[in-house]
Amino acid sequence: MDKIAATFGDQAELARRLLAALGAEGTDGSHDRSHLLRVWRNATAIAANEHGVDPSVLAAAVILHDCVAVEKNSPHRSQASRLAASRARVILAGLGWDRARIEQTAHAIEAHSFSAGIAPETAEARIVQDADRLDAIGAIGIARCFYVAGRMESSLYDPDDPGAANRPLDDQTFALDHFGAKLFQVAGNFQTKAGQALAAERTRVMHGFVRALLDEIGGGNG
Repeated sequence: MDKIAATFGDQAELARRLLAALGAEGTDGSHDRSHLLRVWRNATAIAANEHGVDPSVLAAAVILHDCVAVEKNSPHRSQASRLAASRARVILAGLGWDRARIEQTAHAIEAHSFSAGIAPETAEARIVQDADRLDAIGAIGIARCFYVAGRMESSLYDPDDPGAANRPLDDQTFALDHFGAKLFQVAGNFQTKAGQALAAERTRVMHGFVRALLDEIGGGNG
């Protein structure tokens, strides 16, 4: 059994067609194909506890949710999910999907983003939002945080005050500040009970990491 079949199961053929439509991967390793596979695994785990979920809409929304790449520091970042939804409409129309299912998928894509500020109104949208946010926290979230910081040419931490005890958090300059500025708050904004439980555990992992890092560099308690 190939990786797509093993991962997507009944939605494998749709996944193949959508991945083919996306074409070659970009250079952002935090939003590459492995990210899509992780988000899908998160989504299926959450969906097992939800009702009225259309698995094809869910799969399409997961695969296409980042189909337009916008860097974290771009002034257009807040438009990324809307741009992705627009491209998804074209791709799904090309597969012969009806308008209602296309719009259901587009809404799930638009609502997944932190910066878009769009409330999820369907089961699929709530699941995709939670599944994507799970990939921003925990052990993989730690890895992605420092990967993105490298792309943005940020420092690991402030050597004079690593824990930001006497200064405002500045996650544009220091990667470690991103935990206090954003990542520790992510778990408070989950839509599903299953997502909330998973987010709480991943947040504990991040707190443990920050405490260990501060201990190693002599920066105090996390």
